[in-house]
Amino acid sequence: MNVVAIGGGTGLSSLLRGIKNLVPDKISDLSAIVTVSDNGGSSGRLREELGIPAPGDIRNCISALAEDEDILTQVFQYRFKKGEGLKGHSFGNLFLTVLTDITGSFLEAIETTSDILKIKGKIIPSTEEEVDLIAKFTDGKVIKGETQITEYGKKLVAKIEKIWLEPENPKAPDEAIEKIQNADLIILGPGSLFTSVIPNLLIPEIKEAVLSSKAKKLYISNVMTQFGETDNFKVSDHINAIHNAVGTVFIDMVIANIKMPSLETMEKYKKENAEPVILDEEEINKIGITIFAEHLLEEGKFARHNPYKLTRLIENIIDMLKKEVHV
Repeated sequence: MNVVAIGGGTGLSSLLRGIKNLVPDKISDLSAIVTVSDNGGSSGRLREELGIPAPGDIRNCISALAEDEDILTQVFQYRFKKGEGLKGHSFGNLFLTVLTDITGSFLEAIETTSDILKIKGKIIPSTEEEVDLIAKFTDGKVIKGETQITEYGKKLVAKIEKIWLEPENPKAPDEAIEKIQNADLIILGPGSLFTSVIPNLLIPEIKEAVLSSKAKKLYISNVMTQFGETDNFKVSDHINAIHNAVGTVFIDMVIANIKMPSLETMEKYKKENAEPVILDEEEINKIGITIFAEHLLEEGKFARHNPYKLTRLIENIIDMLKKEVHV
């Protein structure tokens, strides 16, 4: 089965770290299409100073798919703690930047790095162009930049009404379109809804490829809401936001966690103005989406999906889809 995962941030890399273990037994071809609109931290500085697509999410996904997360992968993820001009930068971001300059191609830089780390799959940026995320809020304010959008949202004066990219029609890599067209399963999320998942679908060629693909489309809903982006959002609100951004209903299945966090975790997240994402089955049933609801929560420093449980559930879904094909 050919699987394409679309997203960004820590959500996509965490997903990939789990499902790479299904290659090649259950997944014959695994690809990740990754957003490059991040303008914060090391990625943002490199974008601004050198005019390259944001490398941070790409770096995390390459590391997640590494066959053996050994010392070389640790080096790739190393972040400088001091040094003028170096502090805050990730070695992997700098490595990708240097390779882009040497080869003249961001795609080639990713390919070379992927070969060095022997990754189990393919990492493709959603575009090679330098793009900015723009959001219009319900108070009429228009905010430019992924980081700035989240920060403005935290003021709680308005919600995101519309989101788009500038330039509005960036070109997608041919290979990204090819992978989507040949996919049997397309996975969206988990991850920041408006700044990691949706930005990929704002690229016209990727949106059209996803909508026309015969693949089943699976959305993995977040465990917790995100302050400044998805305050008070239930699972159906996440799905509706994706459908509104694309302009049509297309998601076939959704994975949702039904395990509530401990009181200790709830109190911690309450201080961050976040809460569990509630599964509202009745609303999702109205859309006609198949629900896979399980206890997927893992608690620690953060509340997130347990990677083993999530991988096992995705494996079961793949098995189910294979049976449907052979019926």
